[in-house]
Parts: sequence; C-alpha cells; structure tokens
Amino acid sequence: MGIIAWILIGLLAGAVAKMLLPGKDPGGIIITMLIGVAGGLLGGWLGKVIFGVDSIDGFFDLSTWIAAIVGSLILLLLYRAFTGNKRTHRHA
Repeated sequence: MGIIAWILIGLLAGAVAKMLLPGKDPGGIIITMLIGVAGGLLGGWLGKVIFGVDSIDGFFDLSTWIAAIVGSLILLLLYRAFTGNKRTHRHA
C-alpha cells in the first residue's frame, strides 16, 4: 500500500478509535488524527510480531482495518494516560 492509503486508513482508524473512546482529549482533532496514522502503523507491526500474520495486506482487507483501529486505540489510551488531566486544584 502507498503512503496516501496509510494516511487515509490512519485518519479513519483514529476517528473510529475516538468514537469508541469518547471524551475530551488534550490536543483536539489534529492530535487524534496523528494518533490514528501512528496507530495504523503500530497495529500492522503488532499484528506481524505477535500473531505472525501480515495484517497489512490491502486497503480493503478487514485485517488491515482491525489492526489500524486496535493500534489507534492503544495509542489513544497511552496518550490519555500520559497527558492525563493537567488541571490544577485550588482550594479557596
């Protein structure tokens, strides 16, 4: 698959991950899209390493989309864990 296809899959996978894990994220939609693109790559790599399958067969293969969405979910959860809620608590 070409780089344009990976970007498109990543953007859509990031949107699906955001729908599955709703909530307010620091960074907004741009960060969510970048997490989606990176998550797609992560999911493809994890599928190959853990399960020994080529999960990046083609644009319309279900395994490609599942791997991209799972990778995006993992990165979104990690992003939320590391950024957390950075509000300061003030007591009057």
